[in-house]
Amino acid sequence: MENHAACYEQAEAQPQEQDLLKIIDRQKLPRHIAIIMDGNGRWAQKRGLPRSFGHRAGVESLKEIVNICCELKIEVLTVYGFSTENWNRPRVEVENLMNLLVEFLNVEIEELCKKGVRVNPIGIWEELPQLARETLAMAAQRSRDNCGLILNLALNYGGRLEITEAVRAIVSAVEEGRLKASRIDLQTVADHLYTAGQPDPDLLIRTSGDFRISNFLLWQLAYTEIWLTNEFWPDFRRRHLLSALVDYQRRERRFGGLKNQ
Repeated sequence: MENHAACYEQAEAQPQEQDLLKIIDRQKLPRHIAIIMDGNGRWAQKRGLPRSFGHRAGVESLKEIVNICCELKIEVLTVYGFSTENWNRPRVEVENLMNLLVEFLNVEIEELCKKGVRVNPIGIWEELPQLARETLAMAAQRSRDNCGLILNLALNYGGRLEITEAVRAIVSAVEEGRLKASRIDLQTVADHLYTAGQPDPDLLIRTSGDFRISNFLLWQLAYTEIWLTNEFWPDFRRRHLLSALVDYQRRERRFGGLKNQ
């Protein structure tokens, strides 16, 4: 772990925001960025605050990252908001998260629409509390014709569940005679995922220093570049995203091929 931590520090010794903006090649930006927004609770506990303060502080980071993605004309931003496993957290914390989701969308939907953002909930969000469902439906409806950034909010989301749901839908299509089993291919599966019609993530960012993908976009992350940071999500800001983009553009993506192929 000490070696990994050293790599983190070296990777994050980046120039300031304006310098980073000069370095970035606007023609080689990722089309789709995915983020595991981790560390809200630890951020709060480190400061002697209730975990709910960390979640609220994390909303400010989300707003800032949405803004920079809009400025850079990123096509898709997918953020891991609430997993299928997060129901195991204390009831009060879950209620706080749901209330924060409702507050965020009610307060920000007008500004999101001005920026052309399309809010797209993914996951089994129909199983969320009623007010959260209604607010998500409102945000999706109001923003459905926007042509800018697609903001995928992964809520009650699990990668294994997503693939299972896709398999069920494909099997149903075969049983009903709408699809031949021999015609099932990779695209068939992709077309039945929550992200159907969207490019797979080019870049995955995980905050707070953990080394796992936590059941997030298991199919879609097959060839995604991963960027890790020790920063807790509430401390993640524009310059961190820009640092990730600079590092991303220095990498060579071969997708299983050879360097000069």
